[in-house]
Amino acid sequence: MQIEERTVADDDLAALLAAAFDELVKRYGPEGRSVVKAQARYLVAYAGEHAAGCGAIQPAGPDMGELKRMYVDPAFRGQGIARQLLAALEDLARGMGYERVRLATGVRQPEAIALYESSGYVLGESYGMYVDQPLTRCYRKELGSV
Repeated sequence: MQIEERTVADDDLAALLAAAFDELVKRYGPEGRSVVKAQARYLVAYAGEHAAGCGAIQPAGPDMGELKRMYVDPAFRGQGIARQLLAALEDLARGMGYERVRLATGVRQPEAIALYESSGYVLGESYGMYVDQPLTRCYRKELGSV
């Protein structure tokens, strides 16, 4: 597997983001997407020639990044891609100067919750549009040094 940084103009990234949104609509209904800031940096994981997953880190404060758009194509799940992609996103966050990362996920995504909890993320305070959202769980992680 290879992980590469891509821009929002990248076709592989665009296809993964569209698939991620489609899956969220199936799980939660057609509620709006959260905003990804223009300063976000995206990674795409490749299994051979196939774009298998993506994720982004965006600024959330002077020393905090926010994980956004973490997604692995169902055809590639169960192969450890999400865990490797998450580790690469954490490394990217460290490289961007962040000491911690936060994220929001939903209760109808138990596989995501299991990944985050097994990767050292702990439940945190809800923030932004996620406050008072019963289907949302917010997590955080201290990154420490590489």
